[in-house]
Amino acid sequence: MLIAGRYRLRDTIGRGAMGEVWRAFDETLGRPVAVKLLLPHDSDPTASSRFRLEAQTAGRLSHPNVVGVLDFGEFEGRLFLVMELVDGGSLDDVLSVSGPLSAERVARIAAQAAVGLALAHRQGIVHRDIKPANLLLTADDTLKIGDFGIARFFDDPNSALTATGQIVGTSLYLAPERALGRTAAPASDVYSLGCVLYQLLTGRPPFQADSPLAVLHQHLDAAPVPPRQLRTDLSPAFESYLLGLLAKEAESRPTAEEVADWFGRGSWRGAPEPLPVAHQGHGRSKQSLAPATRS
Repeated sequence: MLIAGRYRLRDTIGRGAMGEVWRAFDETLGRPVAVKLLLPHDSDPTASSRFRLEAQTAGRLSHPNVVGVLDFGEFEGRLFLVMELVDGGSLDDVLSVSGPLSAERVARIAAQAAVGLALAHRQGIVHRDIKPANLLLTADDTLKIGDFGIARFFDDPNSALTATGQIVGTSLYLAPERALGRTAAPASDVYSLGCVLYQLLTGRPPFQADSPLAVLHQHLDAAPVPPRQLRTDLSPAFESYLLGLLAKEAESRPTAEEVADWFGRGSWRGAPEPLPVAHQGHGRSKQSLAPATRS
């Protein structure tokens, strides 16, 4: 199938709630691309608006650690989004094939993901769905953040276009404040990244349970198993900093820019750095899950 007279669709490489992603070829510029086609959403009048928002959001970000947006349009009544093709698979794929990764590789991934998040946060964008499936790798192991489909501009609470009462995101990687139905902020992305890094190191996310609701309660009230109990070769510094990313209180977490700098400097190899008082002990007083509000 030829889209817009130039994008030749070849085979599907992914499908989500909103659209399907195709490996394609741009016949005008002679290069491989990825094309995301909006699926029919007759029962969801906001689908087209959310798809346009994804294009506008990702289109504001131009950086090696963010999947680039190349084009956007409509073909035979279906919206499409053209992006750079990332051929190395996602971190979800890597985990399913390789299991836990070396601390050095996880540190490289952490630095790159944090750089991409810091860029988004400077542009006023919160991703809201950082998870292994949305972190892609190129053939040379460069990490790129993809799928800004539920991102929001944090200076515009209405831009998320989600229904009232709906928590948006994936429970395994959802920050405690999000579990309480509070608005997503940059610190929420940092917590989600911490959950991903924990899984890359140990082979499992920090919290697991039989239901999404039970997982949300653990994000609120449970302390994660210290990763060095599951990974004895991990440095005390790496463990200490990772637990800081998973702090229950948003204000106790480092910023994405600080995370990028810390991992980029190789500090994860050294002695543990003292944590702020808020990080000492990761339990908290019991809280109840409040009814979710617009994220």
